[in-house]
Amino acid sequence: MAVLVTGGAGYIGSHTIAALQERGEEVIIVDNLQQGHKEALLGGKLYVGDLRDGEFLDVVFKENDIDAVIHFAANSLVGESMKLPGKYYHNNVYGTLCLLEKMNEHGTRKIVFSSTAATYGEPENVPIDEFDRTLPTNAYGETKLAMEKMMKWFDSAHGISYISLRYFNAAGAHESGRIGEDHSPETHLIPIVLEAALGKRPHISVFGDDYSTADGTCIRDYVHVSDLADAHILAVDKLRGGSSSSIYNLGNGRGYSVKEVIDIARSVTGRDIKAVIEPRREGDPAVLVASSERARNELGWKPSRSGLEDIIKSAWKWHEANPNGYQK
Repeated sequence: MAVLVTGGAGYIGSHTIAALQERGEEVIIVDNLQQGHKEALLGGKLYVGDLRDGEFLDVVFKENDIDAVIHFAANSLVGESMKLPGKYYHNNVYGTLCLLEKMNEHGTRKIVFSSTAATYGEPENVPIDEFDRTLPTNAYGETKLAMEKMMKWFDSAHGISYISLRYFNAAGAHESGRIGEDHSPETHLIPIVLEAALGKRPHISVFGDDYSTADGTCIRDYVHVSDLADAHILAVDKLRGGSSSSIYNLGNGRGYSVKEVIDIARSVTGRDIKAVIEPRREGDPAVLVASSERARNELGWKPSRSGLEDIIKSAWKWHEANPNGYQK
């Protein structure tokens, strides 16, 4: 039996494939390579194509004995989603609909979904738990929430059980240094800070220093990408064991401010990283920190790489060795 990983050539997908390979799973990968990188795949059988192509998906399911899907494939840039919501609904929501319909046709009844803390919007409580209100403040978060709700109804109608993993800020790189984070454009704080350390950016922009936090900058919960990969595999195991559908937050439960991230990066890299204060960005909550007690208790998830210094060290190892990402 094989695990199908959609969007497997992306950042979190590639780390999950590495973890699946390490435990001897048969891995099938679907990626259109618009954002992913073939070089990030440390194994598995790759099919290059789009989830919205029904004939393509039929081939993937017919040629392989797939018992579970891990679904990463999606557009994920918040700012772009506000300018091009149609692109996000078509790729994220319609693409997921096509996938679920083919899963139903071919008898695959388990899916682990890569969701996001963006489904919550401005938090009512800190830390955020899975029962808090979901009111996204951007189109990206709305599409992810719509995908979750779609899975709920496919479970009700067709018995396709799902586990949705809402994660906070993925960061870091594989301990081997062979794979890491390479987005174009890059929008995540830690790789942007490390690009500044490499001299690829003149400075790092800090968007607002007047929030109601200790140093005035936004606070986020960072979780190592390999810990996220472990959670996806635990979720597959839980569904294989007959578990009903569920939703889990994934975070470390501790927040770090933007200034703290920059200071730790300066220490790790030994480089001077210039920071420039700029106006706030619309829609940036002051604090986003996860309660992951449910994932710990029900999935048995225990993040082992939780210190931000260790997370940044692993990211720096990748970025310093690959200053241009996968493009040599």
